[in-house]
Amino acid sequence: MAASMFIGCDKKVALAPPPPHVAPPVTASNQTTDTRSLTDRTPPPAPIAPRQTEASNFPDKATRDRIDTLLGRISDAYFDYDKHTLRPDAVQALQADSTELRDILKNYPEYKLVIEGHADERGSDEYNIGLGDARAKSAKDFLVQVGIPSQQLSIVSYGKEKPTCTEHDETCWQKNRRIHIVAAANRQG
Repeated sequence: MAASMFIGCDKKVALAPPPPHVAPPVTASNQTTDTRSLTDRTPPPAPIAPRQTEASNFPDKATRDRIDTLLGRISDAYFDYDKHTLRPDAVQALQADSTELRDILKNYPEYKLVIEGHADERGSDEYNIGLGDARAKSAKDFLVQVGIPSQQLSIVSYGKEKPTCTEHDETCWQKNRRIHIVAAANRQG
């Protein structure tokens, strides 16, 4: 029935533009059904996103000092001659404070640690570089199992190039068959 009322109306009525000082007439196309007051219709301010700076991805000085203390307490893990598997005392050394270290590092994904692999003076340079690398990988695998993100750990092998002891006996060689963990040089502050 409503359709029959509009059948004969094909004329379009043009509206004259309003004078410049008068508001435009309310039509179906610009009429709103918003019943809020004018102040309520003001859109809320856009939320301010937290400022992401590269420095916020790195711990502050106090936290870096705590990390350094933990790394100092996670004493070097030592290895048997010609081996790269973690001995029980090496596991204990790595486990000592690695949980707290993990909890700190998860808040700073850009903060990296380097696991250095070392060997004693016996064997060729090439062999000892490979052995130091395998030792560093063993330590990294352990720390990843503890929960330290793999992307925050890198490894480097020094082979026999950086001994802590230069005597030519088993006591000294044992001190050189190790891994050592340090903060990467990319830290801020």
